[in-house]
Amino acid sequence: MVRLAIGRAAAILMMAFGTVALVGSPAAAECQNTASFPAWLKGFKGEASAAGISERTISNALDGIELDPKIIARDRRQGFFAQDFGTFSKKLATENRVTNGRKKINKLRKYFDRAEKDYGVPAEIITAFWALESDFGKGMGDYSILRALATLAYDCRRKELFTGELIEALKILDKGWVKPSDMIGSWAGEMGQTQFLPKHYLEHAVDYDGDGTRNLFASDPDIIGTTAAFIKHLGWRRGEPWLQEVRVPGKLPWEKADLDLKLPRSEWAAWGVTAADGSPLTSDDLPASLLLPMGHKGPAFLAYPNFNIYVEWNNSLTYCITAAYLATRIAGAGSMQGRERDIPILSVEDAKDVQRILTSRGYDVGKIDGIIGSKTRSAVKEMQIKYGLPADSFPTPDLLSRLRNG
Repeated sequence: MVRLAIGRAAAILMMAFGTVALVGSPAAAECQNTASFPAWLKGFKGEASAAGISERTISNALDGIELDPKIIARDRRQGFFAQDFGTFSKKLATENRVTNGRKKINKLRKYFDRAEKDYGVPAEIITAFWALESDFGKGMGDYSILRALATLAYDCRRKELFTGELIEALKILDKGWVKPSDMIGSWAGEMGQTQFLPKHYLEHAVDYDGDGTRNLFASDPDIIGTTAAFIKHLGWRRGEPWLQEVRVPGKLPWEKADLDLKLPRSEWAAWGVTAADGSPLTSDDLPASLLLPMGHKGPAFLAYPNFNIYVEWNNSLTYCITAAYLATRIAGAGSMQGRERDIPILSVEDAKDVQRILTSRGYDVGKIDGIIGSKTRSAVKEMQIKYGLPADSFPTPDLLSRLRNG
């Protein structure tokens, strides 16, 4: 899991869908390595020693370590998942994960209760991330984290970032929290069952089982306490909701469905938005954004201030809604409505065509990759308004046809 401003990639998602963590610039992706890896490693060991890390730790962790060209190749070609929300959430927010999340809560109730008392973070929030990131430890990844970090620190694309992360990983070893052989995980260097980069592991890990170490690979109590501590750090607001599936009326000012636009919940209620079961919304001033991940005909959600922690956790809105929705299901919410409706979905190539046309008309959609990110959605909304279509920011075959015809 990534705790930078750019969000974080889940190990299980990387393995299944090739997700990205820590996006670099296109220019950086074209850089060339010139120095040899052994020469770089020798220099790095000097940096680690200067940072106060013991020679024993440096030797145990790095002696004999080799470059992994496959990691560099994977990092250079990485791209966020392009699956539509319906497909993505159906594969990841499964009934099995709902069941296993509830079982985990029942089994470890005292630690979850302690975490909520200490940090205000409910058990279902922790278990949803835990399920998505590693299936409760079954999918942490099978890479040597030290080799991965050393490879990425050597590579010119994000050298400074991963040099720092490798230093932090060595500090964790120096503290005796885990052994080098324990550091098995993501190719991008993320660690433990809720996938922390070393910097965040070092800064936020807590000893919840009282054994004097902070082990996010094997200690359920430490995983629970640390994940709660980090979520609190991201800005969690005690006692408030995070996401609510809702039912929207046939007509609505669709252009207001935007994560960046927050209105009082009472205003959404006045426009006819209800709870998913048709019951009235609480009519109060709690800020909420309306999210329509598959357009105005698909599932709809109100995202509250606590949803912001998901955006800090991962910068894919598809992942964020899926993780937040899974937490609501573990907490007892019903199955999602609208996901199974017959909603026309653009192919990746058609989505690229939308981006090419929008770019030719002066819009900045970022990279033409078929991934409908925030820049593409913003441009789509403007074109929908121009054509008199529901401005829900969701590109459809109808919109593409209009774009192609001028």
